[in-house]
Amino acid sequence: MQITALKVFCDVARQRSFSQAAHANEVTQSAVSQIVSQLEKRMQVKLVDRSTRPLQLTPLGQTFYEGCQALLEQYGELESSIKNAQTEIAGSVQVAAIYSVGLGDMGQFVQRFVSEQPKASVHIDYLHPDAVYERVESGTADLGLVSFPRKSTKLVALPWREEDMVLACSPKHALAGNLAVPLEELAGQKYVHFDRKLTIRRQVDRFLRGHGAAVKVVLEFDNIENIKQAVAIGAGVALLPEPTLRREVKARTLAALPLYNARFTRPLGIIHRRRHLSAAARRFLELLREGAASGNGEAGANAADAVPRRNGVAIKLKKRI
Repeated sequence: MQITALKVFCDVARQRSFSQAAHANEVTQSAVSQIVSQLEKRMQVKLVDRSTRPLQLTPLGQTFYEGCQALLEQYGELESSIKNAQTEIAGSVQVAAIYSVGLGDMGQFVQRFVSEQPKASVHIDYLHPDAVYERVESGTADLGLVSFPRKSTKLVALPWREEDMVLACSPKHALAGNLAVPLEELAGQKYVHFDRKLTIRRQVDRFLRGHGAAVKVVLEFDNIENIKQAVAIGAGVALLPEPTLRREVKARTLAALPLYNARFTRPLGIIHRRRHLSAAARRFLELLREGAASGNGEAGANAADAVPRRNGVAIKLKKRI
């Protein structure tokens, strides 16, 4: 018994028509009728009631149809796995990423990719944002991981994930005891900022202005690690992506406070040139996007429900009606 015959029978059963099944399989109606007749002869039962319009399956025909569906699905999965095994992806994927993309996160993606595709490899360089764009545009990197991704005539920018921005401060700072921080509390605070040339600097400034929070910028850096170090020694506070602070919060060298009644996120994106990606790069891109489907944005969602505190004392806020 051929798989093709089972597929033809299933098409007849689904469409309740010999002619439509013939069209779907690019054969004649007579050929479809012969296939069904041969199955009935083999099974020694009537599978199709031809006296009705549209035709109907007999009870045994319905049972046979359901069994055939399961067999065809299993065969399809088997055929796919065999084909994939014979066409293993090979080659190297070159990735350029901004410094603040977590090494731990990327390690998990790389490990999964290599275990799935043992003949392929991934090499990641951590660079300044401008250098990431340069590497991708020049073709020396297949993929780039950046914040606030921008499109261009040369590049495609795909959304990856969003990270909630929270207030980073020293555990000894006056605001550290709060559950959440109203933005007005930042007015006049010493602030450790991003370099003026960075896109994230402009986005943070726009956000603060929009909420009337005029901070006093005391230091500027072009990467998050330097900002965290300055904040940890008490130089000022900063708005930073929550995932980049987890290690320091766990070590109690920094406090990370959600914003009250406001949400600000840092979008991360994947960029690549407007050309055909290699099979290896395409598969790693798929893994990145699959892995970002959950686990982000929780801090911002919870911040709106948090009770703000001043000097450890809860602030009572009136509900807006």
